[in-house]
Amino acid sequence: MKESGPMSRHLLAICVGMVILASLITSGIQQSWGRVDVMEIKLPTQNGQWLVADLFKPDTATKDNPAPLVVVVPGFQRSKEALSNIAIELSRRGIVAISIDPYAQGGSSSSMSRRAATTEGYGMFALVDYAAETSNLNYIDKERIGATGHSAGGNAAIRGANFFGRESIRTGRPSKLHSVFVSGYVLTLRDDVLADVRSNVGVSYAYYDEGAYRNDLKNGDMRVAPEALRTVNSALLPGDEPIREVELGKYYGNAEDRTLRVIHNERILHPFQPYMREATANQIEYFEKVFDLDPAITSRNQVWYWKEILSLVSLVAAFIAIVPLGQLLLAKVPYFRVLVHPLPEAQPVPRGKGKILFWGLFILGALIACFSYIPMTELSKKLFVAASSREMTWFFPQRMNNGVMLWAVFNGIIGFIIFYLSYRFHGKKHGIHPGLWGAKTNWMELKRTALLALSIFSSFYFLLFALYYFLHVDYRFMFMGVRVFQPVLILLMLMYVPMFFIFFLSNSLRVNGAMRIEGEPEWKSMLRAGIANSLGLFFIVLVQYVTFAVTGTVYWTDGWLYINLLFAVVPIMFILPYFNRYFFRMTGRIYLGPMTMCLIFIMILLSNTVCYTPL
Repeated sequence: MKESGPMSRHLLAICVGMVILASLITSGIQQSWGRVDVMEIKLPTQNGQWLVADLFKPDTATKDNPAPLVVVVPGFQRSKEALSNIAIELSRRGIVAISIDPYAQGGSSSSMSRRAATTEGYGMFALVDYAAETSNLNYIDKERIGATGHSAGGNAAIRGANFFGRESIRTGRPSKLHSVFVSGYVLTLRDDVLADVRSNVGVSYAYYDEGAYRNDLKNGDMRVAPEALRTVNSALLPGDEPIREVELGKYYGNAEDRTLRVIHNERILHPFQPYMREATANQIEYFEKVFDLDPAITSRNQVWYWKEILSLVSLVAAFIAIVPLGQLLLAKVPYFRVLVHPLPEAQPVPRGKGKILFWGLFILGALIACFSYIPMTELSKKLFVAASSREMTWFFPQRMNNGVMLWAVFNGIIGFIIFYLSYRFHGKKHGIHPGLWGAKTNWMELKRTALLALSIFSSFYFLLFALYYFLHVDYRFMFMGVRVFQPVLILLMLMYVPMFFIFFLSNSLRVNGAMRIEGEPEWKSMLRAGIANSLGLFFIVLVQYVTFAVTGTVYWTDGWLYINLLFAVVPIMFILPYFNRYFFRMTGRIYLGPMTMCLIFIMILLSNTVCYTPL
């Protein structure tokens, strides 16, 4: 435990200092250095539901100078922080922005509706109603309320225009939604939806959108797409000549009578569209035009990406801090000190048939991980029917994580089987013995190890909650984030963690009991373990996008959202073996790493996905 002395304290202090400093700057960017107030709000809505959101209020928005309001609606699997970039940029320009946690995501409640984006705008309808009717928000211009959203949030935006358009037709009053911007979703740009719209409409669709196979022409080119043509032509006056080909970026119609239409078609993939400077500029220009604002800041003058970079610094530093924190607790707390054992000898260098077996099993594990992912996600739909049907339930209520969980259980068990068979039929005869694995333990040690893991987990999230309370920031990079969580997720951890732990423990055993080789540099050993753990899932992403590049259609169509989920899962899989190795070196046992990282990583998964818990 020489590593746990002053060096550990210094490294921990440096990491925590980096997290705090980066978070301070991030908070400053988010608040435009004091010119925008940012606060969390909670709105009671229909059926006992509630909506959590972040309010961005510029100091120029006052009772005497009311400002336009834009409600920002993230998409499926996203929380309010995921689209903070557009809220930041709009608020910098004097527009009040409210970024919501969609129903069943983040801090908002579940919904009684199984089609919450369509029927309730993920909660946006209730918020627009409140903003338009209340006297509390006297700094908002109630005649200029807009909405924007990406992916399913884009569907919510156009459905909101339809919903309030029908209300406008009934009452004879202007629609409460002055303008909407639909990003990353065109499936509901149909005549039956557009006919009742009484709002200005902007559309932005990724040219390389993976879901474009569902469009009328099976591609993402919006110049002649029926969806784009219907949108532009929906505001034509009787006798006007229909548009046959859309000129991208051109404003059609008139903002004053709410017939303005514009189509954008950025050349990027679906999940990355909200984090593209061009796409953000297009939204900024749209709202400046429809709200008749005189921009003091050009649309290309954007600062949101600095928040992303600094949040990434916080994310990395917070994870690095886990290691010296564990070292200090083991060294300084007598209750945990007994968990420290001599490090077992490394395995002999595999030679001959042993080397062939080693690399054969390496490839076999990756292939099993690759070919089992989609079948496990499909199986989850049959085993967890309520969650898969978007019904409220306490039985594994996280629709997307259920598929990942089944994959983890399956591959964890396969990992144990491969490890044992390799030892039984080869390793046992070539100098391998259980003493090299670091698996020996007892119930007392397991209890203390679990308490140590819980202490590290609690410290990790205590810092996050403190930063969120004082600065209203978390750790994230684009759609990958570590965020604060609702208390109900503690209960769900009791359900999900034991299942995922099978994989985490299996990984630690393989990383430390099969991939730690005598005389090999640690960096090389851990890099190989990281690649082994993530290669199978990376193959899936590779197949998906190589097929997309060659044919114009993704390989997995019905399951493409599960593939998109891998953009966040693959990095977790890659770094997991590093932590399992570091904790193994601290204790000489395989248990602290999987216990600690299972708690942290599974909370990250649980707090960043849809969750259909009952109201």
